[in-house]
Amino acid sequence: MSQRWIRVDVARQELELHEGDRVLRRFPVSTAANGVGETEGSEQTPRGTHEIRECIGAGAPPGAVFVGREPTGEVLTPALRAAHPDRDWILSRILWLSGLEEGRNRGGTVDSHARYIYIHGTPDDEPMGVPRSHGCVRMRNEDVIALFDEIGVGARVEIDG
Repeated sequence: MSQRWIRVDVARQELELHEGDRVLRRFPVSTAANGVGETEGSEQTPRGTHEIRECIGAGAPPGAVFVGREPTGEVLTPALRAAHPDRDWILSRILWLSGLEEGRNRGGTVDSHARYIYIHGTPDDEPMGVPRSHGCVRMRNEDVIALFDEIGVGARVEIDG
């Protein structure tokens, strides 16, 4: 069986789940409002070849809130969201990325893992197909849960910018 891997097309704001050369599924996403780039503090989505270093949130309910990659025990509600209007919500599942290209997205001030770059869920009323994140790849909660169930640690992630 061919390996499953992910391609994020920043221009199209789309994530593809591949098995070998075949596209299994496509999902709308939201990448960084500041565009693409690898530098720490840029709030840009890093390009290049990555791998999934950690899969966090197995079994958590849809909309489960994570802070510092730990579940808070909360599930996002309109009241919780209203109480924290400026929070960058990380919900449902986290696929934590690690760059594989030394000097491009690995090491020093360009290290995707040290920058806490994830594929993660976001509130369902946040638009997809529009760059709005702080560097991560945001997905609808049901989509990130479905992706999480199809992929694992070590899977390759190509981010095209």
